[in-house]
Amino acid sequence: MTANVAEEKTPAVPVWNDRAVSVSERVDALVGAMTLREKIAQLYGVWVGASDEGGDVAPHQHDMEEAVDLDVLLPAGLGQLTRPFGTAPVDPALGALSLMRSQARIAAENRFGIPALAHEECLAGFAAWGATAYPVPLSWGATFDPHLVRRMAATIGRDMRAVGVHQGLAPVLDVVRDARWGRVEETIGEDPYLVATIGTAYVQGLESAGIVATLKHFVGYSASRAGRNLAPSSVGPRERADVLLPPFEMAVREGGARSVMHAYTDLDGIPAAADEDLLTGLLRDTWGFDGTVVADYFGIAFLTTLHAIAGDWADAAGAALRAGVDVELPTVKTFGAPLEEAVTDGRVPETLIDRALRRVLTQKTALGLLDADWTPLPPALTGADLDTPDTLRGSIDLDSPANRALARTLAEEAVVLLSNDGILPLTAPRRIALLGPNADEPTAVLGCYSFPQHIGVHHPHSPLGITLPTLRDTLTAEFPDAEFRAVRGTGIDDGDTSGIPEAVRAARDADIAVVVLGDRAGLFGRGTSGEGCDAESLALPGAQQHLLDALLDTGTPLVTVLLAGRPYALGRATDESAAVVQAFFPGEEGTHAIAGILAGRLNPSGRLPVSVPRTPGAQPTTYLGPRLAHANNVSNIDPTPAFPFGHGLTYTTFHWTDLTVDHHEAPTDGAFTLALTVRNTGRRPGTETVQLYLHDPVASVVQPLQRLIGYTRLALDPGQARRLHVTVPADLASFTGRDGQRITEPGTLELRLASSSTQPHLTARLTLTGPQRHVDHTRHLHAVFVVGQEPVARA
Repeated sequence: MTANVAEEKTPAVPVWNDRAVSVSERVDALVGAMTLREKIAQLYGVWVGASDEGGDVAPHQHDMEEAVDLDVLLPAGLGQLTRPFGTAPVDPALGALSLMRSQARIAAENRFGIPALAHEECLAGFAAWGATAYPVPLSWGATFDPHLVRRMAATIGRDMRAVGVHQGLAPVLDVVRDARWGRVEETIGEDPYLVATIGTAYVQGLESAGIVATLKHFVGYSASRAGRNLAPSSVGPRERADVLLPPFEMAVREGGARSVMHAYTDLDGIPAAADEDLLTGLLRDTWGFDGTVVADYFGIAFLTTLHAIAGDWADAAGAALRAGVDVELPTVKTFGAPLEEAVTDGRVPETLIDRALRRVLTQKTALGLLDADWTPLPPALTGADLDTPDTLRGSIDLDSPANRALARTLAEEAVVLLSNDGILPLTAPRRIALLGPNADEPTAVLGCYSFPQHIGVHHPHSPLGITLPTLRDTLTAEFPDAEFRAVRGTGIDDGDTSGIPEAVRAARDADIAVVVLGDRAGLFGRGTSGEGCDAESLALPGAQQHLLDALLDTGTPLVTVLLAGRPYALGRATDESAAVVQAFFPGEEGTHAIAGILAGRLNPSGRLPVSVPRTPGAQPTTYLGPRLAHANNVSNIDPTPAFPFGHGLTYTTFHWTDLTVDHHEAPTDGAFTLALTVRNTGRRPGTETVQLYLHDPVASVVQPLQRLIGYTRLALDPGQARRLHVTVPADLASFTGRDGQRITEPGTLELRLASSSTQPHLTARLTLTGPQRHVDHTRHLHAVFVVGQEPVARA
């Protein structure tokens, strides 16, 4: 009887599947049970595409990779699935079914039942067919609104999680150093504090939905020489510490990011993928990061093919592992057989494999992928009839009305009114000439990592999957009684001037001319903006400046609209255009936002996250430079921008008054408290963005003329005023001193309360007292803004 009872007992759950056991014990038990090949299998991904029929994923072939045989690989296990939704147009429900079936197969074919972690791009929305295309990150920066960006990221994360995705390859935290770089559209701006706060908000939103956020590109990618993709970066340790690293530091410390992607570039001769001081010393030992470091696609192989610091694939794998890279993406190359051979022959110690493996398995455990009751069924397919795939088609909506409403709100806050002689908002014009290559182009609102521009271009016979109204569509709806004449004039970059005379005639016959210029997003030379689409100068691509100048010569009031991925010099139009409106690839709802602003239905509130140059060749430069980086009498080149960082106009006016300072002195470990009043003195509701800049007149090392240390958006009704209180910790004045340590030193400071980097309204001159103080990554990172609960009496 006793024997029978024993036979009927439920088999013990393996330690690694037991949620009652600590994560570290579960991981240790699994590591101890695995063979070398099984260990290594968890450290690479395979690039796949989901089936539009709901069947298994299929390996994706790329010109930089060799054929992958899943039947051979899967018995050892698999670490990641690369972009199942982001490789080809696939109905979301059938893609989810395909991923589910593949995950079941992966778990079934390895000894420990471990599924893969699925990752996708989500730079400006989930990069899947039919998913909402939100504004690009440069537009996030233009909002100066972390709360809205956090909401967007949480929405993106929920959509990804619903169909079985675990990790998102975003945000990009590179700080713009040269606007000629093709990936400027993917960045948040040229100021590290703006990039840090907006990027951290995105991380918080994505992580709140259960998606592993991936910080990229760590670090120095955007500081490449001449803005060329993958070119060497030669920044010094101080620029790295004070400009390039702070966004990553904040996103690790405050965002809770669980993954970091190394940069492609070398920094002063050391490729990021092989930089142990960076990926282990700083990231882990100093900052305390305990997540995974993943390779940028093919980045480990590049140690051999591009950087030439490794003689073969095994050497490259060993260099990356030693540095702290845990996962090879997008597919197995150096971390497969070459790494196994290198461990076997003693070139790479197995302890490095185990170190990376523990990090990978810890993350999989946190995601529930090792739990005994894990199921490959994604939430979006719960209750669905999985046996008849055709009935699932169209059942998952990744572009819901709520998504589109959020995308529109973000676009509305991101559009920047650069100049306006009073022509805007337009008042019922009778005849409108709508001109330029982007006036009637649906994809002109999309960045290079949107699905239609990234993947859809390779499938020209597939529908876009989302609705993309052109500016012609939305302006026609805003002005139903107006007569429109649309003329392209020229292409984005074809240099064709044959259509300019017709555009000129249309402008002369109109009451108002609206010219829509800018970029076409693409990759590796297929566009004028995007990865591998670097610019020789910041002149408008092709013959667009010729078109613009010809239209200015007509005398018809001209409104210039930019749909672009980077700022461009506009020549005469900077001063002669009746108005200039800048939109950085504002997403699928972007043209509604632009039309609403032109019509006056919306009051613009966007602010420039990057300076707009006055001349096309004054690069590289940003507002964040020391005295000699600005206009001076020792160089004939004047880099003064046409429109500065932080600039943006509205249809109302604001008055800043009554600055008070509690104490004009504070110790180097103290804080200052300021207060000011901002009043809307115009006739319509509007939003002012209060920006706080720090100027250090005399420092022990050369400092930027000023730098942003805080900001807040303030919405006010006509005549309304509010009292704004600001607490500024002395830590915000810290910088990297001569000894390489971050310090706060005594001396005089100026705190400038401004509406842009060149428009201060109120300035407080203050003094830090006491000894020089060393600070570290635990320092205060923010000024605290508190808006008075009760409005100040209206005028």
